[in-house]
Amino acid sequence: MINSQDKLTPSDVETILKQNHIFDNISLTSRPRVIKVSPKSNMAIVWIDIWDIQSGKNAKMLINRCQDHQWWT
Repeated sequence: MINSQDKLTPSDVETILKQNHIFDNISLTSRPRVIKVSPKSNMAIVWIDIWDIQSGKNAKMLINRCQDHQWWT
């Protein structure tokens, strides 16, 4: 876990994704992008790009899914 004073990094996100079963068959095409919701907020939004087949099967499993992770030491 990272300290609540530390920034959430793309590497942190990749670690979290590897621990979540819904990402078992998902391949990222680039590093995740992490944006803080506001300067004083403790929340962030993460964007990911994934490899997918033409039907969009993998994306459909992930669209509008929210992952809530708490950071503490």
